[in-house]
Amino acid sequence: MAGRKLTVRETVDAKKVRFAAGDLAELFGAAGEAQVVKGKAVVAYQWSGGKLPAELKAAVLGPSGNLRAPTARAGRTWVVGFAPEAWDQI
Repeated sequence: MAGRKLTVRETVDAKKVRFAAGDLAELFGAAGEAQVVKGKAVVAYQWSGGKLPAELKAAVLGPSGNLRAPTARAGRTWVVGFAPEAWDQI
């Protein structure tokens, strides 16, 4: 994060705090946009009215059923997974 000049306001340890499918609406609802890294591809999702696309829910949950890491919010955009180009955009 420091190499990209990002300021971290809050860090949550994913080993101690789990976010499952039931938590996604509260976390992502007001944002409106997410960039999800899948392999080498970055897939962009947009929504309005707090209703998340079903594809987004499937993309942000890992095999354990919990939110994938790293996950970060920058303004109204969420970035899930790691790819340098996704982080450069925020």
